[in-house]
Amino acid sequence: MDKKKQQKVRLVDLAAYCGVSMSTASRALSGTPGVRTELREKVMAAAKTLNYYTPTSIAGAKVIVAASAVAMLDHQRQQFTTFVLEGIRARAEILGAEIVTRPIANLNEEQTVLEQALQDDEIAGLLFITMDDETMLAQTRGFSKPVILVNGDDPSMELSSIAPCNRAAAASATSYLNQEGHNKILFMAHRGRRTIERRLEGWRDRITEMGHTDWKALFVDVDDWTPEAARKAILDHMERSGQNFSAVLCAGDSLAFGAIMGLLEKGLKVPEDISVIGMDGLPQGEFVSPPLTSVHIPMKEIGMHAIDMLRDQLAEPDRLSKRVELYCKLVPRASHAPCKKA
Repeated sequence: MDKKKQQKVRLVDLAAYCGVSMSTASRALSGTPGVRTELREKVMAAAKTLNYYTPTSIAGAKVIVAASAVAMLDHQRQQFTTFVLEGIRARAEILGAEIVTRPIANLNEEQTVLEQALQDDEIAGLLFITMDDETMLAQTRGFSKPVILVNGDDPSMELSSIAPCNRAAAASATSYLNQEGHNKILFMAHRGRRTIERRLEGWRDRITEMGHTDWKALFVDVDDWTPEAARKAILDHMERSGQNFSAVLCAGDSLAFGAIMGLLEKGLKVPEDISVIGMDGLPQGEFVSPPLTSVHIPMKEIGMHAIDMLRDQLAEPDRLSKRVELYCKLVPRASHAPCKKA
């Protein structure tokens, strides 16, 4: 036993010591339902005996989930924030934590939330959803309780964050279209947020490799995230530049819906004439005509991992900040096809 104490004990070692599977040991440690009380107590006691690292429990603690103005607008329109919140709540319920939601549209509201967190000893930490404003980030850095940025990042890396692998996701979708024979791939986005800029960069990386030196000729900056804004934007682009593309990659599913509307209005068929791919993986994508090929963002998983990151930060307050990005999977449907040969 002394020898085991001197070595780093792995989950497989703990499971073998207790005579259970690794999945059972993991569920017992994390507080996941479905493990008998006596078995959970056995695993926890063994973990203590073997000096196995277990994250700090946040059972009974409060976690403030503060949504920025951008997150609240998204919540009303596209549901991205809604799904992230679902993931946060689901994981918090398993761990026994209480979620307290707050809007933060400006600096004063953020200051109020931070003061509340300081005054309430039951509040373990905070999750800030979709915060990009540098002034608001600056007010949050150095806070005495853990703060995790959700669907965002801190350029200074002082705050830990979790987000989709935006750059890689857009690059992968662009490469997928290129493998289908498409070389002229239009990209549509509403610029401004850092996470969206990463998507633009991923697309730009790939079309530059394809030989396009003037990427702006294939980029459409949409005024808003609404389908109507995207419909107008693609029609305006075609009025100026003609049909200089065979495929469209959109930085959001809502833009893809609008792009399809605009292409149909021009008398073009999707995907026979133009392929369209979105990014988000919203459920309604299955019901548009044609069903939308989309890069699925793991929205619920982002929320669930955010709670775990907060718990880990509580367990090791001095641990270095980190930026976590989750894999995004392209789900093919009927809105794309191989490029027609000239």
